[in-house]
Amino acid sequence: MHINEFQNIISKKYEKRDRERGTPRTFLWFIEEVGELATVLASDDHKNKEEEFADVFAWLCTLANINEVDMEKACTKYTGDKVKGLKPK
Repeated sequence: MHINEFQNIISKKYEKRDRERGTPRTFLWFIEEVGELATVLASDDHKNKEEEFADVFAWLCTLANINEVDMEKACTKYTGDKVKGLKPK
């Protein structure tokens, strides 16, 4: 599956409600999921790690959808021909 396919699935299922909630409140849901991921990363529960990674990615796609950002296009920042090395520390 391509990133845009997943983003479209999320859009079809949740975008109407997510737009009504708005970016600030949706961002809080996203941060809550990031917190859950942070917690599970300290564990040995691989299945739960997979679930939390999926939740974080789904909420990130939701934020992208309601802010008119094409995640697949945005990710070309890391995959395109113009990528040269790493950012300095």
